Amino acid sequence: MTEYAYLLKVAVALFAIVNPIGSLPIFISATNGWQKAERSRTARTVAFTVMIVLAVSTFIGDGVLDFFGITIPSFQVGGGILLLLIAISMMHGKQGGTRQTAEEAQTLAEREVIAIVPLSIPLLAGPGAISSMILTAQQHPGFWGHVSLLLPIALIALFIWGLLLLSDVITEYLGTIGINIITRLMGIILAAMAVEFIAHGLEGLFPKLVA
Repeated sequence: MTEYAYLLKVAVALFAIVNPIGSLPIFISATNGWQKAERSRTARTVAFTVMIVLAVSTFIGDGVLDFFGITIPSFQVGGGILLLLIAISMMHGKQGGTRQTAEEAQTLAEREVIAIVPLSIPLLAGPGAISSMILTAQQHPGFWGHVSLLLPIALIALFIWGLLLLSDVITEYLGTIGINIITRLMGIILAAMAVEFIAHGLEGLFPKLVA
C-alpha cells in the first residue's frame, strides 16, 4: 500500500468515527437563534478545535493520558456523562431556545465555550477519534510519520468547517418548528450515544463484569 493510499484509508476511517454529518443537526439546534456571522465563527472554531485536538492526540496523546493517569475507558465514561446532560437539556427544549433578547443573549465567551464543549469535544473529537489517532500514530512511528497524519486530520477539519457553514441554508429551510422537532429528536439520539459511550467505558474499566 502506498503512502497516499494509507493516508486516504486513515482519512476515511477518521471520517466514519468523527461523523460530522450526524453532528450537523446538533450544531443547528445548539446555535438556533444566532446571527449568521456568529454561527460562521462557531463553525470555524469547531473545525479548528477538532484539528488541534486530533493533532495533539497524534503527537502526544498517549503521553498526556499517561501523565494524568487517564485511560480511554475513563475518558469515554466522562464524555458520555457530559453528553447525557446535554441530551436531557435538548429533550426539554433548552438547547436551542427561542429568539433571545439582549439581556438573555449569551456572551461571545460563552458561545466560544459551546463551540469547544460539547460541539468539538466530545461530540466530534471524542474518545473514539482520539484513541483512533493515538493507535494510528503508534503504527506510524517517527516525527515525519506523525507529521504525515496531519493531512487526513486537516481534510476532516476542512470538511467539518464547510458542512457547518451550510447550516444557515438548512436552518432557513427547516424553520422554527422543524428546528424544535430536530432538537428533541437529536436529544434522544444524543442520549443513546451517551449511553453507548458510558457502556463501552464501563466495559473497559470493569471487564470482569461483562466477561
